[in-house]
Amino acid sequence: MKLFAYSLRPHDELPVLQRLADERGFEFGWTSEYPTMDNAGLAQGYDAVTIITNPMPSELLARYAELGVRGLATRSIGFDHIDLDAARSLGIRVGHASYPPAGVADYTVMLTLMALRKAKLVDIASSYQDFGLRGKIGRSLNTCTVGVVGTGAIGEAVCERLVGFGCRIVACDPYPKDRLRGRVEYLELDELLACADVVTLHAPGLPENEHMIGAEQFARMKDGVVIVNAARGALIDTAALIDAVESGKVGAAALDTIEAEAGLYYLDRSRDVLPNRDRAILMSFPNVIVTPHMAFYTEEAVEHMMGSNVEALLAFDAGEESRFEVK
Repeated sequence: MKLFAYSLRPHDELPVLQRLADERGFEFGWTSEYPTMDNAGLAQGYDAVTIITNPMPSELLARYAELGVRGLATRSIGFDHIDLDAARSLGIRVGHASYPPAGVADYTVMLTLMALRKAKLVDIASSYQDFGLRGKIGRSLNTCTVGVVGTGAIGEAVCERLVGFGCRIVACDPYPKDRLRGRVEYLELDELLACADVVTLHAPGLPENEHMIGAEQFARMKDGVVIVNAARGALIDTAALIDAVESGKVGAAALDTIEAEAGLYYLDRSRDVLPNRDRAILMSFPNVIVTPHMAFYTEEAVEHMMGSNVEALLAFDAGEESRFEVK
């Protein structure tokens, strides 16, 4: 197999891919650029392509099919950025990544604590030597009811971590997990939103989940609720969130992902004027934390992301099944 890697980071992913190539005996090429129609030709002569969370529309997939690419894998658990119907019609098999849930779960708890303790405001004030306490009082997590929306692998890991803080945990999921019963109370979404002091989202980025949290849902929440999202930006209606922060309905938000983030994250855009006004508004609020979709980013996760992509693409090349294939 010959593999071409797009958006490859030389400081962490490249050494892992090189080691895997040496161990598994495949050739690879790479670029740090995102895949586009202009650079699709870089994959000429390669059997497979690995990408990150950049959009893969039908026309781009068709171009890769013309070049002979028959396998595509994304170094992410989510695959909603890939036009799967187009890939299937073109004969391109698609794989995704798997990595331990611990990193995102840890990050979620960190974001929750930062929001409750007003860490952004404290840090900003300290930078100009305001060491006063006015307006900086926080809240202990153990006094909160935390609503976990989605108890898949990551949501379950978040629940397990929250147990140690002594808070009440309520959850919503169409498939409740028996092993969480006794520690977690399952509710319908509307019930969860009405009673939770903190709402943390861990639902998949499926079309039916787009804007699952919007103006109607914010209206059902407690005044001053804390919103945490380390899952998918599209789960929250950004315009409705901005309104809720400005009105005081949302007391704080901690967001690792937001809508319209494609083309921003994992790139140095420090010298650019960014065409993303919603992000600029959210960043301007002293009670809103926005991080660049990096909750996953641990040494362990990078190893698993690269390894699962390689395993899937090697299986595709051999005409075999793979546990990482998107069906």
